Parts: sequence; structure tokens; C-alpha cells
Amino acid sequence: MYVPCVYRCTGIKQPDYLATVDVNPESPQYCQVIHRLPMPHLDDELHHSGWNTCSSCFGDHSKVRNKLILPCLISSRVYVVDVGTDPRAPRLHKVVEAEDVKKKCGLGNLHTSHCLGCGEIMISAMGDPEGNGKGGFVLLDGETFEVKGNWEVEGQAAPFGYDFWYQPRHNVMISTEWGAPRVFSKGFRLEDVQAGHYGRRLHVWDWTKHTRIQSLDLGEDGQVPLGIRFLHNPDSDQALMCCALSSSVLRVYKTEGGQWKTEKVIQVRSKNVEGWLLPEMPGFISDIVISLDDRFLYFNNWLHGDVRQYDITNIRHPRMVGQVFIGGCIVKGGPVTAVEDSELHAPPDPLLIKGRRLYVTTSLYSAWDKQFYPDMIRDGCVMLRVDVDITDGGLKVNPDFLVDFGKEPHGPVLVHEPRYPGGDCTSDIWV
Repeated sequence: MYVPCVYRCTGIKQPDYLATVDVNPESPQYCQVIHRLPMPHLDDELHHSGWNTCSSCFGDHSKVRNKLILPCLISSRVYVVDVGTDPRAPRLHKVVEAEDVKKKCGLGNLHTSHCLGCGEIMISAMGDPEGNGKGGFVLLDGETFEVKGNWEVEGQAAPFGYDFWYQPRHNVMISTEWGAPRVFSKGFRLEDVQAGHYGRRLHVWDWTKHTRIQSLDLGEDGQVPLGIRFLHNPDSDQALMCCALSSSVLRVYKTEGGQWKTEKVIQVRSKNVEGWLLPEMPGFISDIVISLDDRFLYFNNWLHGDVRQYDITNIRHPRMVGQVFIGGCIVKGGPVTAVEDSELHAPPDPLLIKGRRLYVTTSLYSAWDKQFYPDMIRDGCVMLRVDVDITDGGLKVNPDFLVDFGKEPHGPVLVHEPRYPGGDCTSDIWV
């Protein structure tokens, strides 16, 4: 498993790196970092990643999943990593410089990477080169990894960008919004939300024409919409999307008339707290995953500290079937106290760690980690394994798996998104 690591903890300038973690329980190196690939530059902020090819290229035997695409959230570079020659010791294949992205696309602050059925690679951007909000898309050649230009037609970029997912059988791609990079890079402030520097819209694109055909204002239920996932069934016209600040999950669906609409299907209640920056603490859903069989939804409440599992067999009425607490701001004995909690009778105990598996990490974004979890900056992140009951539903933290990135050779580091070498439900789109 590959995990991008970010140095933002000790103040010592070190390049970010890609860690390879052994997750084979039969291996003598189980739950250890077995290789580190440092990047050649500083201040990149490796964040999300994707593959040079995935299930969207099914049937094309010339395509091989052997390169990991690492866009950089701060520097706007793209690193192409060879994971095929030696999967246990990846090597750097190519660096796409930010100047090339700026010159050919007028974009910066790169986020989500997906391969396309044609073999190209598409990366979402969150800003222009100056850090103002701009939701456009960079196309890379799938063989040379050269920047080809923008995916979207000129003048069609959205006000903000973040994540995206496409569903060609419905001729649609849908993208979400975070905010202006020059604003969120300085930390979170509620007044920036009120000033309109964060997103609350969903953008619907014509997949064939590369034009924006709808922009839906999500209102108070959809503040800062982040991760979006269609069901994996390529015939499906249903998607789920998490909205971080409003702590809600919205269903995105196509109407009989061919338009796209949303409805709220999950709401995580805020907790009344003392000792925090606001009197109410939202759950802050930062990412979601839908299982390959489209039966379960998983998401994390980054501030409350829990991971949840929902049965989405009836997608309009998800049913929570599993929940585990792995940290958060309101643990027993911590500096924040919940004075009124409609979900829990007592704060969860701090997690101490010596089927089916869900791997989780604890960092979101270095500037916000520093603001909300200063101990994480000092101690580094951890990677945990959650065992999943896929028959009746249920989650349980595996007590025997822990990768402590606070003990890395050059100091504590932050880790965000792990990737399986063979791809998984978080990376692959079927067409």
C-alpha cells in the first residue's frame, strides 16, 4: 500500500515522500514502512493520488496500471511514480512542473486524479496560479505524461474546484467545491465562509462537450461540498456527496426530465462544546467511500473523530450499521468538552492501539491539521486498520495494526490517502 507523507511538523525542511507500507498479515514486515521515495522538491503537499490506467480502460490490453499519479496541492506539480518495475520500491518516473500547468492550462492547486477510458489522465484544480478559486481540469497524455491542456472548454471553468466523478453512460461528470486556495491555506475562519470564499455548489458537466450545463446552489445543507462518488454500476444515475461544514451527505440523482437534483439523506448533528473555537462543533465529513458492490457507504467525521458505515441498499434512506471512534477533538480528558451531545452519553475514550479491511489515516490538510490538531503536528499521524462486517454491517478497530508516522526517521509526518497497488473502490470508474 502506498501512502503520501507530508513534512509539516518539526519546521525542518524536508521533501514530502511516498511511503510503501506492508499490509500482508503473513509478512515479517507487516504494518511497517518498507520503502520511502522522497520527492525532489520542497513544499509540495502530496495529498490525493490516482492511477495512469484503471477499470475505465477495461479491455484495452495495451494499458497497464503501473504508474501512480501524485498531484501536489500547494506546489501544483505532478509526480509520476513507477510502481510497476518494483512494487515494493517505487521510483520517480517524471515530474510535471507547475509552470507547465500554468502556461498550458492557467490552473494551480491540483487535487483529484482519474484516468479516462481514452487513456488520458484528468486532474482537477482548485485555483488559478495566483491562488484564487478556479475549478478547471488538467489533461495529461497517458503515455508521455505531458500536459495537453484543459479538459473544459475555454470560459467554462467553475468558480471553485475539488473532487469529480464521471458516468459516461449518462454523458455526465459532476464536480465539487472546496474554496479559494489563498484563503484556506491560511487556516479555517468562519468569516471566510460568510464572505463567499468557500464553495456550496455542485457542477454538472456534459461529458462529451466538456461544458458546464448546471450549477446547483446547495444552500445551508451543502456548505463546502467535498468528496463525490457515483455508484460503481456504470448504468447508475445516483451519486452520494459529503458536505464538510454542514456535516451532511446528499444524494445526487437525475430526474425524468434529464436534469440533476440533490436531496439530503444523512445529517450528522453538531455537538455543543466548551473549549473550542465555536460553541458548536460540526462533524466535518471530509471524505466518503462506496463499496464495490454499492451496498455500503463509509465516511469519517474528522472533528468528532468517528468513522461510520451505512447500508445504502435504499439509497434515499441510508441506515447506519457501524461506527468506531479513532480520535477526534472530544475524547475523554481532552481540552474540548461536549456540554450537550444527542448521540453519546459520554465522550469516547482515547484510542490506544498495540474479514474485510478499511485503512484510515488521520491527517486532512497540513494547515488545518495545525489549527485543529496541534498534537498531530508534534506527534505525527497514524494509519489504522478497521475490520468490516460486510454481511450484517459493523466496524471494529484492529488492535494489532498501527503504523506510527510520528516515528519516521526524519521526524513526525502527516499522511492522508492510502492506495492499494491494484486499485480499489476509491479509484476505479467503470464505463
